[in-house]
Amino acid sequence: MKRLVVFTGAGVSAESGIRTFRDSDGLWEEYAIEEVATPGAWLRDREKVLHFYNLRRRQVLEAQPNAAHLTLAMLEKYFEVYVVTQNIDDLHERAGTTQVLHLHGEIRKSRSTVDPSLVYPIDGSELTLGERCAKGSQLRPHIVWFGEAVPAMDDAIAIVSMADVFVVIGTSLEVYPAASLIHYAPESASCFLIDPRPSVPSGSRDFHILAQTACSGVPALADQLIREYVE
Repeated sequence: MKRLVVFTGAGVSAESGIRTFRDSDGLWEEYAIEEVATPGAWLRDREKVLHFYNLRRRQVLEAQPNAAHLTLAMLEKYFEVYVVTQNIDDLHERAGTTQVLHLHGEIRKSRSTVDPSLVYPIDGSELTLGERCAKGSQLRPHIVWFGEAVPAMDDAIAIVSMADVFVVIGTSLEVYPAASLIHYAPESASCFLIDPRPSVPSGSRDFHILAQTACSGVPALADQLIREYVE
């Protein structure tokens, strides 16, 4: 089987109703990033940070995988599929994709404030003050905040580096270090970009561009890849 590595951003989940901080009608409209998504915010006002992520978690729980998520899961019949995602939702997993690496954390999990290796599932939408890890510290959202290192980058680079086919879907390629992943695809890999407003940083390799939304572009590309590599 060919290795299909897919790098996804907010555009994949937007069609399931999950908004991002770049959307004028999203949850971020009511909050400054510095108030809810930085280590400093956590030190200043834990209750506010927890409330914000409880709202986001509720939004994720209400959302359903869309045609893009479901098509990527279906492609496991034909390819060895790896998804590296900037998204913190679990829609790829709920669609059926079995190999998903979350660069920026997972909204439905919490972790210890003193030991990052202590990670726990969150039952429902609420994480509250007083919920503690096994070492007694307050649990925080299992999210990589602005200003924090991205622990999964080395694993993500290793995955992208072994791609036979590399597909980028629904990301502005403006958030670093995640955006740098496009430079690690092998020269021999076929590279595709699906986005209604596609933009590839200058100096990047050539991509076959589908200027479409994820829900229309992913099924179209899936048909092409099956014809080209499987049939």
